Amino acid sequence: MTATITENLAPVAVSERIGAMDVLRGFALLGILLMNLEGFVGPVMASASGIDPALTGADRVADLLIYVLVQGKFYTLFSLLFGMGFAVMSQRAEQAGRPFAGVYWRRGLVLLAIGLVHAIFIWAGDILVMYALCSFLLLAFRPLPPRWYPWFGLGAYVMPIGFMFLMGAMGSLLGGTEGWDKAMGEIGAQMQALIESERTAYGSGSYGEATWQRFKSTGMALSNITMFGFIAFGLFLLGAWFVRSGAIARPREFGRLYGLLRWVALPAGLLAMLGSVALSPTMDPTTFNLRVSTAFALQLTANLLMCLGYLAWILKALETPAGAKALSVLAPAGRMALTNYLMQSLVCTWIFYGYGLGYFEQLPRAWQPLFALALFSAQVLLSHAWLSRFRFGPMEWAWRSLTYASPQPMRLRSR
Repeated sequence: MTATITENLAPVAVSERIGAMDVLRGFALLGILLMNLEGFVGPVMASASGIDPALTGADRVADLLIYVLVQGKFYTLFSLLFGMGFAVMSQRAEQAGRPFAGVYWRRGLVLLAIGLVHAIFIWAGDILVMYALCSFLLLAFRPLPPRWYPWFGLGAYVMPIGFMFLMGAMGSLLGGTEGWDKAMGEIGAQMQALIESERTAYGSGSYGEATWQRFKSTGMALSNITMFGFIAFGLFLLGAWFVRSGAIARPREFGRLYGLLRWVALPAGLLAMLGSVALSPTMDPTTFNLRVSTAFALQLTANLLMCLGYLAWILKALETPAGAKALSVLAPAGRMALTNYLMQSLVCTWIFYGYGLGYFEQLPRAWQPLFALALFSAQVLLSHAWLSRFRFGPMEWAWRSLTYASPQPMRLRSR
């Protein structure tokens, strides 16, 4: 049975790929690097917590712009694209009339293994482990009509928002009491201790010390899967709808939807993000009340709305000859998204960590976007060069070969 399945469910040929998805993946990779760089240069657990109050001048402006325009918007886009990939595989299985679950389970388990290696031995800010764990739930929703995907997806996405409002209400009611203040103080002390241990291990520790710290930090991050897992899974379902409905392959037929995303969702998301910054520019783990939970809710809302707005503008640009020509440059990087994502971690930890070149906490915030652009530009060039000879990126080849239980032809001339 396995041989029959893998014979009929092969990786998508270059000629069969949805070009817009490759461009979007390339665009998302740049945003992911801009977002993650703060967690490469300094402690992972100190990043993504809002605007650093210690920064001034150009560093503060860069921190604000990244937080408002980038932070949270591109892992959201990446999650949508993951759901799109699931739907593409599912549709091809249906068209071939073959079972799908076995291949998909293998795909998820291989991704889980890659993510664990990445998280423990390279960088603790990994997202692949959570993606792999949440991806298995998609199989249960596969039989549903596509029209239900957005409703279940949005339902999953808003659940953490409701939970945060509940916690915020508790904080507003119990704040000032001995028990609550003590609990918040302990959480703050634990978080600060983790940040300081990361600073020591990554900034001046050996590779072994950094690996042990990554193991601990990864465990801490995975403890939040009950919250962020809902967000990722909800986005997977929304992404699957874009493929199953035809919206990503035939955007001209969904002009009204994309118009709303461009002209309503994106501005509304930006306003929500600015409101979040006004309420709580920095997320302090020792303070939690309705003000902070509202800021968090506005941020999550902004992440989704702005992400969808970015997606809609990219698709609009691809409809014009000039836009398609300019954005097509990103497609090879998107076709090698897994390789490039892992490469970003390898390069950045080698440059910034103590067991590498040792530039930990030495790159000013204002220079980090320029560094990200330079590294990403190099990745785009390497992706073009690689794919001029090969069908897949190195990690894409390994992932596909293990998924389909058969080595895939690598060189273009072997197609």
